[in-house]
Amino acid sequence: MTPHQPTVRTVVVTGASGGIGRACAVAFATRGDRLALIARGRAGLAGAVREAEQAGAAKVIAIEMDVADPQAVEVAAERVEQELGPIDVWVNDAFASVFAPFVEITPEEFRRVTEVSYLGYVYATGAALRRMLPRDAGVIVQVGSAIAYRGIPLQSAYSGAKHAIQGFNEALRCELLASGTKVRTTMVQMPAVNTPQFDWVRSRLPRRAQPVPPIYQPEVAARAVLYAADHPGRREYWVGASTVATLIANTLVPGLLDRYLARTGFASQQTGRRRRTSDPDNLFQPVDSWRDFGAHGRFDDKARARSLQQAAAHRLGALASGARRAAVRVRSGLPRARAGFVPPMRGAGARTHMRRSE
Repeated sequence: MTPHQPTVRTVVVTGASGGIGRACAVAFATRGDRLALIARGRAGLAGAVREAEQAGAAKVIAIEMDVADPQAVEVAAERVEQELGPIDVWVNDAFASVFAPFVEITPEEFRRVTEVSYLGYVYATGAALRRMLPRDAGVIVQVGSAIAYRGIPLQSAYSGAKHAIQGFNEALRCELLASGTKVRTTMVQMPAVNTPQFDWVRSRLPRRAQPVPPIYQPEVAARAVLYAADHPGRREYWVGASTVATLIANTLVPGLLDRYLARTGFASQQTGRRRRTSDPDNLFQPVDSWRDFGAHGRFDDKARARSLQQAAAHRLGALASGARRAAVRVRSGLPRARAGFVPPMRGAGARTHMRRSE
């Protein structure tokens, strides 16, 4: 937590009933923040509230809402400030998707994915800014994906939405910087994550959907969001070595990557088991209204709980921040002896610091 931030913050998380959003709720709760958790599924929200309270949140409220409704988003933001206080951090994570070739996706389905996965971010960001800008304080974290840069087959609607968020966030960031406000927005590009979406996403694939390996646990994603909320000066964060490799390859050899994904992208997104046509999906109605799916999907045996790339990036970020602070102190004529890096901590304090910063 940076020095200018309050000890206890008011944090809003959309898509909080499962997956990354749910893991983010727990991550912020462990710091004692006040939380507003937004999602459509009642049972999932109740489970998220329970876990956040057990993790140590100062206060938690659940708001059952569809982010595709701009009026509902505005009402929710107002309720948050009335019950919890001024919003310090807003995390956008809610999304919907369809797994199918583009020619098999109906216009209504494509519109719905866009309204939730892109416009939901736009509406929520607007509601947050209407409250943050007058106070000249606040952070908005957009949960993105490697797909924000590199579209993949069978996810054309979701790829389009993530690309749209990327362009929207870049434009908004420029406007905020030009205005001189202290409000910041940043984006976190995620790898494949073990979330329940692969059990409730609308699919027309012959076999059951899966994330493209390597797969990471949602807690890895949550640590990245927490770090981004604490360090919003950076325009975006990449999580996982697979994300880094994909984005670099897409920059250097995009045509080659097209051909690679054409050969591998269909099989890598499906397991060996046949899809059950009777499975429900959450595109228009939540699946977790009566059943809590939790944060994890069915890939615990394959998912990684740690990312060496993430740990290294956060450590380098901390060193860079220390160097900047040292430079400021030197320019201000303060003693150099106190301008260097913070000495390594030992004992319980060090273990707590590592857990929070990883």
